[in-house]
Amino acid sequence: MKKALPRVVVSATHKSAGKTTVASGLCAALAERGLAVQPFKKGPDYIDPMWLTAAAGRECRNLDNFMFGWDGLLASFGKHASGADISIIEGNKGLHDSVETDGEGSAANLARKLSAPVILVLDASGTTRGIAPLLLGYKMFEPDINIAGVVLNKVGNARHEAKLRAVIEKYCVVPILGALRKSAEMEILERHLGLIPVKEQESLINIISAIRMQVDYSVDVDKVAVIARTAPEMAVIETATSPLPAPRVRVGVVMDRAFTFYYPENMEALKMAGAELVPVNAVTDPHLPERLDGLYIGGGFPETLMDELEANRSLRAEVRDAIENGLPVHAECGGLIYLSRSVMFKGKRADMAGVLDCDVVIRQKPKGHGYMELEATGAGHWMREGNIRAHEFHYGEVVNLKNAAFAYRVARGAGINGKSDGIVYKNVIASFAHLHHLAWPRWAGDFVSYLEKVSFSKQPRGGVLNLKK
Repeated sequence: MKKALPRVVVSATHKSAGKTTVASGLCAALAERGLAVQPFKKGPDYIDPMWLTAAAGRECRNLDNFMFGWDGLLASFGKHASGADISIIEGNKGLHDSVETDGEGSAANLARKLSAPVILVLDASGTTRGIAPLLLGYKMFEPDINIAGVVLNKVGNARHEAKLRAVIEKYCVVPILGALRKSAEMEILERHLGLIPVKEQESLINIISAIRMQVDYSVDVDKVAVIARTAPEMAVIETATSPLPAPRVRVGVVMDRAFTFYYPENMEALKMAGAELVPVNAVTDPHLPERLDGLYIGGGFPETLMDELEANRSLRAEVRDAIENGLPVHAECGGLIYLSRSVMFKGKRADMAGVLDCDVVIRQKPKGHGYMELEATGAGHWMREGNIRAHEFHYGEVVNLKNAAFAYRVARGAGINGKSDGIVYKNVIASFAHLHHLAWPRWAGDFVSYLEKVSFSKQPRGGVLNLKK
């Protein structure tokens, strides 16, 4: 059936032009007006969705056609947009940027597929009349993309703003929805948004509030809502909501200031597969929970808290002992670092859990960045077969690794050594690949089924492995 789903894509001319600031500010300002705001983020990303979630008060969802396919992407959008008054979709990079020459993966193509109007954020620093040919080029490059308004960002002063407005009004005939002034405060806010995960930022409420006030004061937020309502109705597949089943296994999820990268769909899928999720704080918890059947350690920046992780010796020892006694663990990126023998970062070394016979060195430049295509080798327990689409973004390099078995062959991407990813040790898979439920829907069910076959119970003096008949 078709439904009215007010929506708008917030994009920009290039990366770091300020679209996350504008998108977060719009989410917060619209939510302040009493609207149910559903945020979305194009592409694989963890940090921007955290801020969008905090700003909207509603879980941000990723939209990625490479991993989900267009049918999966559109189904996810329709599902989550249906319960909201308005959807704010933040693009990635520039509006027309894409690794494909035909723009298949661009934010513009996403707007096309969603039939969504676009709010274009223009970085106005260091330009006046030149803003007009820039904007005209973006409008004419793919004229079917509806650039319904622009927001000027990093504007110098009132005189600068007046010149920009005059030239756009004369040459471009595109509504100017607002102008954000360049200031030390805005630079700090944008730096936080782009680099710092929400759970590492104690002054979150103050930052979101400051962004909301800046955007609410400088941008015609109500006009943005009007533009969003011009989007045509969309076909939405109605799906019945199934109640959560009774938990059959307990999965510890390491989620704290060091480990923050988790897709909500993965957590929801684990619950629907029959997992009870138990929080674990690797920084502050001295012990593992009393009974676990498995452990899920997501990504993050453990190297930035490596001294605190190293200092928590009791938890590191329990994790190591539990794994030696058979505890299954799914570890992604930061989780791989935590399970290694040590991590080296900015000339300093810290001991990690010591499960994997390797060390990790954090380099200055990314060792792996982008999409991945993986082929299961058959060694990966609950990931034994199939071709998997995932993504990676890591500065870590695995060193001193000896005689490892791997869960995946890498057809695209870097992984651990350019050819393989997913170190397999006992009941552990530790990889640089980030999985998403919509890209590999089998993962949660297969993981839970494996945990049911290998039931681990934590005992006072270490773990005991019990194989179910």
